[in-house]
Amino acid sequence: MTGAVAPHIAIVGAGPAGLMAADVLARAGAAVTVFDRMPSAGRKFLLAGRGGLNLTHSEALETFVTHYGAAAPNLRAAIEAFPPTAVRAWCEGLHQPTFVGSSGRVFPKCFKTSPLLRSWLRRLAAAGVTFKLRHRWLGWDGNGDLLFETPDGAVALRAGATVLALGGATLPRLGSDGGWVDVLTQAGIAVARLKPANCGFVADWSQKFRDRFEGQPLKRIELKFGGHAARGEAVITRTGLEGGGIYMLSAALRDAIEEDDEALLHIALRPDLSAAELTGRFAASRGKQSLSTFLRKAANLWPPAIGLLHEVTMAAGSRLSDLAPAVLAELVNAVPVRLTATAPLASAISTAGGVRFDQIDEHFMLRHRPGVFVAGEMLDWEAPTGGYLLQASFATGAAAGRGALAWASHQPH
Repeated sequence: MTGAVAPHIAIVGAGPAGLMAADVLARAGAAVTVFDRMPSAGRKFLLAGRGGLNLTHSEALETFVTHYGAAAPNLRAAIEAFPPTAVRAWCEGLHQPTFVGSSGRVFPKCFKTSPLLRSWLRRLAAAGVTFKLRHRWLGWDGNGDLLFETPDGAVALRAGATVLALGGATLPRLGSDGGWVDVLTQAGIAVARLKPANCGFVADWSQKFRDRFEGQPLKRIELKFGGHAARGEAVITRTGLEGGGIYMLSAALRDAIEEDDEALLHIALRPDLSAAELTGRFAASRGKQSLSTFLRKAANLWPPAIGLLHEVTMAAGSRLSDLAPAVLAELVNAVPVRLTATAPLASAISTAGGVRFDQIDEHFMLRHRPGVFVAGEMLDWEAPTGGYLLQASFATGAAAGRGALAWASHQPH
């Protein structure tokens, strides 16, 4: 093993939270090195922009923070210190103008991550930030130094302060594999079990249904579970359902499945039509039309939606063509889908669980590891898609960076 004196502050993890911590520190004049186990920085950040990079949301801050649920009190100060307006200013400072979409979500005008990330990395490099890639963090050695596995062997490095921003445990091929959980647990730091968030779910589809409709969307629907409701889209997968509407209910669905081994989701296929209006339409004569053609013309239902209606009626031992107009109308806006499991954690968009907030102080420093700060998805919070995930990652990264700067500034050189 080789030993060396590290730069003043080490950032472990080159995702949004780690890079934001490095940005805050470098702007303050600190010497910073960012370590990551991947060959390049920001790999999961790049994936987040595949369908348009949703940076944050434009709604009022009081409403905004409610989307973090039980973690809101722990995240509020960080988000207030680095709010959505600051995220937009940061993005525009990197020569990437932003705009607010019709849903209130905020995007860079280019709609892509790569130009933003390139500009960000250039600015960090110009500020003196050093990147050491292919460095997998293993924990601490007996002297309390950071220990890394590298292509050249194990390396121990000492830092005046450390920011850990290693992400959750989704999409491990991009760098976040949750390997830090055992390291912190063995160091006596309490970590809430990592669970999938913004994830898909398993439903017991028939072979015929999955072969016919896999990959097809259910559009402009409303999904209901318990006291929760969400409008959006769901995509039929070979094993169940995923998509934006499902993700909005994923926490409630996941927790119900953990407790009861299943969750009964109801889908309204035409949520803007009343039962009375649908009944009237279905009471009209079908003539020589096929049932599918009749349903398409009468209620604007398309093949995936009609297929789902057939699927649930057959599972109940009935036939769709036998349903009375009123019963069919009721079914269209309350299609029951029994979900029995979450999709695997590795395929989820984000992670719930992580370092418990009682393990850190108000500066995001570990109480049992002075000088070590934690940010991003390593912390025990979750939020729906819509800009809330990146916003909290940016805000906690900035907060941990400020904390590390204050700590290091008061330590002997």
